[in-house]
Amino acid sequence: MRMYDIILKKRQGLELSTEEINFFIRGYTAGEIPDYQAAALLMAIFFQGLNFRETADLTVAMAGSGDQVDLSGIPGCKVDKHSTGGVGDKTTLVLAPLVAAAGVPVAKMSGRGLGHTGGTVDKLESIPGFKVNLSPDDFIRQVREIGVAIVAQTGNLVPADKKLYALRDVTATVDSIPLIASSVMSKKIAAGADAIVLDVKTGNGAFMRSVEDASALARTMVAIGRLAGKKVVALISDMEQPLGFAAGNALEVREAIETLSGRGPSDLRELCLLLGSHMLVLAGVTSRVEDGIKLLTGLLERGHALAKFREMVQAQGGDPRVVDEPDRLPEALQKEQVAAQENGFVEAIHAEMIGRAAMLLGAGRKTREDTIDPAVGVVVHKKVGDRVGRGDALATLHINSRENLALVRQLVAGAFHLSTVAPPARELVYSVIGYGDNDTDINQ
Repeated sequence: MRMYDIILKKRQGLELSTEEINFFIRGYTAGEIPDYQAAALLMAIFFQGLNFRETADLTVAMAGSGDQVDLSGIPGCKVDKHSTGGVGDKTTLVLAPLVAAAGVPVAKMSGRGLGHTGGTVDKLESIPGFKVNLSPDDFIRQVREIGVAIVAQTGNLVPADKKLYALRDVTATVDSIPLIASSVMSKKIAAGADAIVLDVKTGNGAFMRSVEDASALARTMVAIGRLAGKKVVALISDMEQPLGFAAGNALEVREAIETLSGRGPSDLRELCLLLGSHMLVLAGVTSRVEDGIKLLTGLLERGHALAKFREMVQAQGGDPRVVDEPDRLPEALQKEQVAAQENGFVEAIHAEMIGRAAMLLGAGRKTREDTIDPAVGVVVHKKVGDRVGRGDALATLHINSRENLALVRQLVAGAFHLSTVAPPARELVYSVIGYGDNDTDINQ
């Protein structure tokens, strides 16, 4: 078998066999296939696509390219959640302790962020002392004892995906649904959960800009997960404006604590209750989403979810006092408001522009080598539909460096679009995929 023949076959639009896909993943992971041939195949896939069977084979081969986490030592149905990413997306910080408080074990491996702000583990590292690197035994032990742990992915979890994603990033082959789906689901399968809830974002602040593309990606991932023996459901959620108010690592931790305390932004709270209720349904704790929402709402109101978050922080070496005293989180040296220049209603908030501003302040990474400043970011004060008066604060910038500050001001001011009439209310979740038989048809 030759890599040249595999590239030519896919370039001609023909279907690759399971053996050919396995040959490629094994050879590239081992360093036996050079980058230039892997890049050629990725470009052929980008233009010719993969059918469902090829996509599933690619996912399984990638999942088996390194370590696979064994969660069998944890009793009960282990449920994971994955978001395709957006601006202000701190749902895992709320969901993991909330669902664990309902008795469902959450053993979550999360990545670091590349883009607007840090990933979940970057956010958690803004808590003084919090350790995201646990040994496999300690990881399993913690979930057995308190029901929840959030750790950084192990270095050898799906190494094929790490190599391929780095190559896709520099060869303009990132935005391919089969390649995105196999990348996400290979990590979820290798991470060992029994059931997975996917939060697929759509809008200007998301990777999938249209609802149609987001739905196609969701259907593909649901089908792949089911083929691998997992229970999978996907929600298509809105990312036309930031989720919640805060975009920045410590700022998002603070907002997550507010939400776990029964307060917090209404959209973040609503989305977490929806995602969490689907996690409970997949785990068999409730049979209906409505019952799950009721159960989780009670856990928030009675303080059980916040107590579980405090327990997790303490178990992973963090300072539990931040839960009751959020001012112990890192704070920026300077704050500056961006004010409205006219009266009106907020018609739109361009989420990507807010995210870019947060990254330029130091909240995110342009390259994987960049260092994140946990204290900085952007907090918006208005959401779509809110009335605004001239001079009202639209957002607050949390600043530690004046580098890029002029551009940041311009981006944040330009992200808000005002109109003379109130816009219609936006949907937070467009659809749920995974309960009907037809939902897994990726050709829909």
